[in-house]
Amino acid sequence: MQLIIVESPKKAKTIERFLGGKFKVMGSGGHVRGLPEKRFAVDVDNNFEPTYVIEPKQEKLVKELKEASSKAELVYLATDPDREGEAIAWHLYEVLGIKGKTHRIKFNEISEKAVKSALTTPCKIDYNLVNSQQARRILDRIVGYKLSPLVRTRVKDGESAGRVQSVAVKLAVELERKIQNFEPKEYWTISVQLKPENSSMKFKMLLSDKNGKKFRPSNKEEADAVSAVCNSAPFIVKSVKKGVQKSHPLPPFTTSTMQQDASHKLGLSAPQVMQLAQHLYEGMETDRGHLALVTYIRTDSTRISADAQKECLEFVEKNYGKEYCPSKPNVYSAKKNSQDAHEAIRPIDINITPDKVQGILDKNHYNLYKLIYERYLASQMANAEYNAMQVSAVSGEYGFKASGKSVKFKGYTAVYDYDTDVKSEDVAENKILPDLVENELLTLIKLTGEQKFTKPPTRYTDSSLVKAIEENGIGRPSTYATIIGMLTKRKYIARKGKYLVPTQIAFDATDLLNKYFCDVMDIGFTAKMEDRLDEIAVGNEDWHQVVSEFYNPFIKELKIASSDNSEPTDIPCDSCGSMMVKKKGRFGEFLYCTNCKKTKNPDDKVSENKCPNCGANMILKDGRYGKYLSCPNAECNTKMQEGDTVSTEVCSKCGAVMLNKSGKFGKYLKCTKCTNTKSLGEYVGVCPVCHKPAQKMVSKKGKVYYGCSGYPQCNFISWDIPTGELCKTCGKHMIEKDGKSVCSDKNCNYEVKKK
Repeated sequence: MQLIIVESPKKAKTIERFLGGKFKVMGSGGHVRGLPEKRFAVDVDNNFEPTYVIEPKQEKLVKELKEASSKAELVYLATDPDREGEAIAWHLYEVLGIKGKTHRIKFNEISEKAVKSALTTPCKIDYNLVNSQQARRILDRIVGYKLSPLVRTRVKDGESAGRVQSVAVKLAVELERKIQNFEPKEYWTISVQLKPENSSMKFKMLLSDKNGKKFRPSNKEEADAVSAVCNSAPFIVKSVKKGVQKSHPLPPFTTSTMQQDASHKLGLSAPQVMQLAQHLYEGMETDRGHLALVTYIRTDSTRISADAQKECLEFVEKNYGKEYCPSKPNVYSAKKNSQDAHEAIRPIDINITPDKVQGILDKNHYNLYKLIYERYLASQMANAEYNAMQVSAVSGEYGFKASGKSVKFKGYTAVYDYDTDVKSEDVAENKILPDLVENELLTLIKLTGEQKFTKPPTRYTDSSLVKAIEENGIGRPSTYATIIGMLTKRKYIARKGKYLVPTQIAFDATDLLNKYFCDVMDIGFTAKMEDRLDEIAVGNEDWHQVVSEFYNPFIKELKIASSDNSEPTDIPCDSCGSMMVKKKGRFGEFLYCTNCKKTKNPDDKVSENKCPNCGANMILKDGRYGKYLSCPNAECNTKMQEGDTVSTEVCSKCGAVMLNKSGKFGKYLKCTKCTNTKSLGEYVGVCPVCHKPAQKMVSKKGKVYYGCSGYPQCNFISWDIPTGELCKTCGKHMIEKDGKSVCSDKNCNYEVKKK
């Protein structure tokens, strides 16, 4: 038996269906090993060596994988073909103890052809990719663990900080400040409706210039001046340009463009898009079995394999005609900094059209598959062609422009029509224009002036924030959706309809981090760090060096930030006598001892009350339940609520002083050191639950009731004296009444006469 380990159990089902009984396919559920949650786990003094532990939720699965791999002749590690997938493969290799019988295989799509091809061309784990991912993880751990406590201390309701997360928050905050500081400016648009002298065909033109220079009226006076000239001076055609305009299809989807288009057209958030896309990639249960529909979804490449392109062009020719195939296959250039490690996102089989799966996919999965399919199909088709016409005309010193466009050949728009033209406010768009010639006179039918005001920048949506993150180079395809999900989860960004609005926490955290951490918050620096991680991935940089060069200046900045918030005082520490400093925290100012780390509220006052255990003057403090007294000696740590008095009794368990207290069950004694309590009520009856004596108690309204003397361990209460027995009919407790023992349930008639 040979074992294949993939990440997703869903993916395992799909692959197992292809391969039959020779292979066993299991899913690792993602990472099986990682940095522990509750400690730093990076040894900065030992070349930043990390300490990895088995993920607690993965322990059972790891045991199953170990058992299966020990019985297997060969183990194929088939985790995702990216850096994180490579790191997962390495962790599996280390944890499972499969040295000597391990192969690494990679495939871009979950199809029978791709998987079987990968099995014939196994490779080794790429440790450059592993180191790149390890460096990213350690950098993120350093920033997260070192900065988050500062943010939580200094920013009210602050959650955490992150290396890329904080820069993404900065983008949103800077845009919001531009919106807040925006001052609208007035302007006017002038449109005219015209017709040729020898034709009844009307068309529209927009004011574009004055004396040949771009011009837009900035007030009513200027607009009225345009109107006065145009109503008296003739309109004359200045130029006419006719030609065939070509429109080239957009490339197939990358992770970023898929998130942007799906957000814009389907109204989905980036995390939702990635979740749906993951299902389409891994495979879904359908009436045809487990079906995978698209290629790997984390990619920044627009490249398509030669085989896939050939199949697509054959499909286009068969279903649309040869004229819809380009003269040469379309090739799209990669963006700067693109890793180009995988193909673009495309359907695995071009013959599985959206119509064929409409009945077996739910609405969201179908819509996303349709979007991916049509974008890919259109990307391989011929250009669309339009009969285009641009006209300019003059009236006095003012120039006007208009354009018209009609379809000559649909090309790719037969499949996927999108408008890539940017609407202009100085060119009027018409479906068609009359056949005009230069110097032809035009008749003015109507002139319209419209007052407008410039608008502030538009807030980020999921689509535009993903675009900004990608354009600034501060993330990679696998991180875009995670970043946005983290910002909303940690309340740095709130959703307002389709827009993402930074919260007050985002402003406060950004201002704090901008003040002290220039590199961490610098967009260019973060982008360069991504480039250095890329260099590690190809073996051109040592990950230890990259992390070290980041860590040393970062720690210096952290020390400055941590101490810059302190103000010396002449208040001695109650514990060690050192002078305390005043600091600002998220809940206001507090006193802090730099020697013993003790904190103190500056509003705390020394009371005349003596501690009943050590005799020190107690401190009057404000707590969540009101004022209370606290002993300043850390070894003693006695606390008393206002209204408590010292009892003459001592605790039977630890010998400490007892306090007289009042609770909802009456007066009782409580130890100042341990949890021991003792009720002060009159013993009457027996508790039917724990059989300790019951006590006569009086409520705040003066009503008598009976409660167990073992409170708070037992919280039994009764309005009548309990006998300690239970009813043999219904099981409720028995009470004393009229000289008899009767059931406390009024609907039960069981009773026992007292002997």
